[in-house]
Amino acid sequence: MTGRTSREIIEQTEKFGAHNYHSKEVVIIKGQGARVTDPEGREYFDMLSAYSALNFGHRHPEIVAAAKEQLDKVTLTSRAFHSELLGDFCEKLGALTGKQMVLPMNTGAEGVETALKTARRWGNFVKGVKDGKQNIICCRNNFHGRTISIITMSTDETARKGFAPFTDGFTVVDYGDPEAVERAITDDTVAFLFEPIQGEAGIIVPPDGYLAAVREICTRRGILMIADEVQTGFARTGDMFACMHENVTPDVYVLGKALGGGIMPVSAVVADRDVLGVFDAGSHGSTFGGNPLACAVALKAMEILVRDDYPAMAREKGARFVKALRGIHNDEIKEIRGRGLLIGVEFTRDASDYVAKLASCGVLAKETHESTIRFAPPVNIPDEELDEACDRIRRALER
Repeated sequence: MTGRTSREIIEQTEKFGAHNYHSKEVVIIKGQGARVTDPEGREYFDMLSAYSALNFGHRHPEIVAAAKEQLDKVTLTSRAFHSELLGDFCEKLGALTGKQMVLPMNTGAEGVETALKTARRWGNFVKGVKDGKQNIICCRNNFHGRTISIITMSTDETARKGFAPFTDGFTVVDYGDPEAVERAITDDTVAFLFEPIQGEAGIIVPPDGYLAAVREICTRRGILMIADEVQTGFARTGDMFACMHENVTPDVYVLGKALGGGIMPVSAVVADRDVLGVFDAGSHGSTFGGNPLACAVALKAMEILVRDDYPAMAREKGARFVKALRGIHNDEIKEIRGRGLLIGVEFTRDASDYVAKLASCGVLAKETHESTIRFAPPVNIPDEELDEACDRIRRALER
């Protein structure tokens, strides 16, 4: 249906849709690159990029073409049969991460759940922890998704209230403190799960040396280091994966968002054979996981990432963006932090009215943890568009 106003669309959505989101009152009906348009024809810069799922911008022409080509062949076979592109997808993603095996899924939460199952089975089959005793260490203020097991790890009561009973087997420690990880390890510990940068918590960057220290601890104590790079992976932070900032390779990557090129939900758990080899037929699966359409899109996305050097792009444009942000005069700005094109601007108070001012200036972003605005534009945003967006941000935020 066309010709409806933003208000009509929002009212219909609120009437018939569950209220598990409090969306900003902007309706997007068209997108190209870093720009989106609402039903009234107003144009905005998308500076959130669907929480980093749109690293390539909206409707990257090569990724759209790859999807259209595959749509004319076959889109879904299930894993009951083999498909043409799954092997290519696994081989290419394995090469990109330096790992031997790939387990494809769809959403980020599915990827994290798969990593939890991987760690528990590895702990039982390989490490010898009694089944039912496996313990996984995670971090305070984490965000890994919203399934029952994942919200068990959460310290956000909004995500937990009313959803008990929760899943046993998790220990929560402070983020950025490697000694807390060391103290939490017991004979039953099988893994440490973390975000290299905590996104939903407000773009929290750990202290220098944290990732390297955790890597040493996990190796020495014989537990898996599991990096949730669903949001930080695929060049967002200026490296192909955020762990590379400290030349660290985790035992397990959890990947998603940008892997789908902004078109398809695609996620994966990637590890070496001695870890993912614990799965056998029937032990885990997904009807849509690794489907041909998703593989075609992800293969093209990975090709573009490497060919066009998206990590360098994120570093250069991120430095340009931060420089512009630091030039804004506003005594309510408490801190500007981040890495590459994953940037948080923290205020001394609730930032929601600043988000509204940004929208009125034609910039879409969103606050997280009330006081921090998250900026994550498409990695390939042209410099002239980034400069124009920065000028609009300055007008919205300057006092």
